[in-house]
Amino acid sequence: MKEWITGRNPVYECLRANRRQFFRLLAAKGIEQGGRVTEIFALAQSHKLTVEWVERRDLENLYENHQGIALEVSGYPYVDLTDIFGLVERKREKLFLLLLDQIQDPQNFGTLIRSAELFGVNGIVIPSSRAVGVTPAVVNASSGGSEHLFIAQGNLAQDIDQIKSRDAWVYGLDMGGKSRAISECDLKGNIAIVVGSEGFGLRRLVRDQCDIITHIPTRGKLDSLNASVAGSIALYTAHLQRNA
Repeated sequence: MKEWITGRNPVYECLRANRRQFFRLLAAKGIEQGGRVTEIFALAQSHKLTVEWVERRDLENLYENHQGIALEVSGYPYVDLTDIFGLVERKREKLFLLLLDQIQDPQNFGTLIRSAELFGVNGIVIPSSRAVGVTPAVVNASSGGSEHLFIAQGNLAQDIDQIKSRDAWVYGLDMGGKSRAISECDLKGNIAIVVGSEGFGLRRLVRDQCDIITHIPTRGKLDSLNASVAGSIALYTAHLQRNA
């Protein structure tokens, strides 16, 4: 399956990560040279891709915010959970995973991917159904961060069992019921943080599989944070502890 990645950062990171097949690179006639565009052209040359010059309106048929550049690629290369375990072992790091329970908004998913990549997460696990996958819109929202992360699809409840077998603690992020503030949790060892869907939070089966339910303390009048914001704060909190 082929798809189009658009936007300068997403295209650049896709070429830089080199995890997909590349077929065509389109650039709008008159696009300003220099900076990221020059870097994209240099990477394209290293991959033996010829730049095809097209009218800007041709790119608008692919994606509204194309920034004058589009790359035709193969579908996203999902991995198995065991591949993420293998990566951790090769790097000799402690396990640091993000599990997403039926996140359906591409912008939220992309934001969480970007945060995960920046804060040192080893990999992301998502359900194989009833959740958004790594679509071109998600790649764009993640600013290309998806291309540098291992992302696996599976059954979250079963995957949590595998994660626990690696001596990892699983923290479910949820505002409902009794929960512990994220700042009070020990996030320095082998861990997985589970973020629930935008409207319903964690499913009961997934919630029951978590070792500890945690939340982001707030003081304002609103009752909850956006899923991507809450997840990003949790990842940053873990990042601070793990790099103290």
